[in-house]
Amino acid sequence: MAQAKIYYQEDCNPSLLEGQKIAIIGYGSQGHAHALNLKDSGFDVIIGLYEGSKSWKRAEEQGLQVFTAAEAAKQADIIMILINDELQASMYKKDIAPNLKEGDMLMFAHGFNIHFQQIIPPANVDVTMIAPKAPGHTVRSEYQAGKGTPMLVAVEQDATGKALDRALAYGAAIGGARAGILETTFRTETETDLFGEQAVLCGGLVKLMQTGYEVLTEAGYDPRNAYFECIHEMKLIVDLIYESGFAGMRYSVSNTAEYGDYVTGPKIITEDTKNAMRKVLADIQDGTFAKDFLLDMSSAGGKAHFNALRRKGAEHPSEIVGKQIRSLYSWSENDKLINN
Repeated sequence: MAQAKIYYQEDCNPSLLEGQKIAIIGYGSQGHAHALNLKDSGFDVIIGLYEGSKSWKRAEEQGLQVFTAAEAAKQADIIMILINDELQASMYKKDIAPNLKEGDMLMFAHGFNIHFQQIIPPANVDVTMIAPKAPGHTVRSEYQAGKGTPMLVAVEQDATGKALDRALAYGAAIGGARAGILETTFRTETETDLFGEQAVLCGGLVKLMQTGYEVLTEAGYDPRNAYFECIHEMKLIVDLIYESGFAGMRYSVSNTAEYGDYVTGPKIITEDTKNAMRKVLADIQDGTFAKDFLLDMSSAGGKAHFNALRRKGAEHPSEIVGKQIRSLYSWSENDKLINN
């Protein structure tokens, strides 16, 4: 398989955004980062929100013009949709589709709604993706530090013949080209992103940590010790891997830990685990997960399953102990991502 191209500063022409009005729909984690980075790069950016949004005042206080999503779409030449996946299709049909003009560029940071055909744009607009591989606060802080976060770029529809160049210009303007922008497709980004979240980053990792906590506490160990060993210290290991890969992490830990890594990892992650992960991927690829998710999140589903799972997760004993442990540290309340 040929390796996908990575684009850097010299491959991008941000001047393609000059004279273009860019609408950011949503002002959450990614929305605020994209908008402020674009603004600081000197481009004409506005925000689109629903009337009564709690983010309206915050965006204005940060020097941005705010309109309803429909009005922002009407004014814009480039529209980046950065609201929750389950809300995008209805908002698009109501506010954006009626206001698209020939030659506009419709953008996404995740391919879910395009790949699963919840949104089907007209043939006369570009459809592209710039997907930062970092949470919004990191996209913003790295940009402010003169650096950037890696990003993905994809083109689903090239109506103007310049879709890739326009998307790369956007990616460069929010800092991505400083680190590298990897070319991909909407399908690849969607399926790998969902799989990574479910099987490893969120589903797999959280369940692994919780199960380790349960095994230790059920064996009679102090829950605080269990929290430190199976949950708290995960950040130390992940930071080492983030900086230096698996080899760097193994170099940094003790020989005892490294030996335990080699002999015990395969006992935990077995062929049965791998087969379960293959089934997770198959359900993503054939649309089963998307169907179930969208049904539960719809007005008919009422988020019943989602809310029940959220409540159950919040009641895990490690959450109570973790809150006590985290209160022992001198982290600034202003630096926390969420207040809990």
